Amino acid sequence: MIRWKEKVLLAVIESVYGVDEGPTGAANAILATNVSLTPMDGNDVSRELELAFLGAQATIPAELSAALNFSVELAPSGAAGTAPAWGPILRACGVAETLSAGVSVTYNPVSTGHESLTIHLWIGATRYVILGTRGTATLRWNAQGVPVIEFQMRGLFVQPAEQAPAVPTLTNFQKPALVSSANTPTFQIDGTALVMRNASLALGNAVEGRFLVGSESVLITDRADQIETSVEAVPLTTFNPFALAAAQTQVAVDLAHGVGAGKIATLAVPAAQMQRPQGLENQQNIKEWPLRLVPLPVTGNDQWTLTLT
Repeated sequence: MIRWKEKVLLAVIESVYGVDEGPTGAANAILATNVSLTPMDGNDVSRELELAFLGAQATIPAELSAALNFSVELAPSGAAGTAPAWGPILRACGVAETLSAGVSVTYNPVSTGHESLTIHLWIGATRYVILGTRGTATLRWNAQGVPVIEFQMRGLFVQPAEQAPAVPTLTNFQKPALVSSANTPTFQIDGTALVMRNASLALGNAVEGRFLVGSESVLITDRADQIETSVEAVPLTTFNPFALAAAQTQVAVDLAHGVGAGKIATLAVPAAQMQRPQGLENQQNIKEWPLRLVPLPVTGNDQWTLTLT
C-alpha cells in the first residue's frame, strides 16, 4: 500500500534543457498543496492494421509528457533581497527574476530565454522525474484566505522507478499571512481604493509539447495575462467600470500584501484595459462587481511586476 500523502517534491532550474539537474532535498524541496500528477500523458497512435477479423487496433504511445499541478503559499522569503524557495518554479513559467541585494526581488514576464525545471516527485517510494518542465501559473488573493500561486506544469516523460525518497528541508518556506484589511493594505484600480473580495492574476501561458525528430521539448508559445477581481460596487461618480470599458481605458492596478521587511509582495500592473463587466453579484445583500482586466505591455515584458520587499 502506498499512501497518497507520502509525497516529496523537488524542483531546480536546469542548466541544460532536458538534462536532469539532480535536485536535492536539502536545497530544492518545495512545500506544496493540492498536488495532482498525470505521469504519462500523450497520445495513442493506432497502427490501423487491415485484419481478416473484427477487433481493436494495437496502438503505440506517442508525444509522451507529464503534467503536474500544485499550489504554493505566496509568501516572500522573510529577508528582503533573498529569493523565495518557490522562485525557480515561477521562473519556469516565462518569468524573469531580478535580485537587488538586501532590497527586493522582482518578477516580470519575458518573451524569450524561458528557463526550465527538473522536477522529482516521490509518492511513497516511487519517483517520478519530469525534465524540461515549463508551465503557467495563477496568483490568487482571497479575503480571509491564504494567498497562493497555482502552477500547471508540463515536462518530458521519464519512466518512473522505485527509489528511496529524498529528505526535504522546508525551512526556507515562510508562514503566510491571511489576506485581510490588516495584512493587505493596498488594493486600487485607477488610483481608487476598492473593497476587494478576491483578486487573481493568470499568466495565461500557452504551454505546448513539440515532438520532432532531433528535438523534443515543452515550449511556452504565447501568453494572455488576465486579472479578475470581485469588489464592492460604489457610486459611478467614484469609480465607473462601464465607462472605462466602453472607452477601452487602460488603468493601473496595485495590490500590496504583507507587513514587515522581507514579508511584502506587491503586484503592480501599470496599464490594464478594463473589460466589459460581466454582471452584478449579491453577496450578503451587498452589490458587488466581478471585474476583468487585461494587463497590456507599455514598452514590452512589463505588463506586470511582482516585487518582494
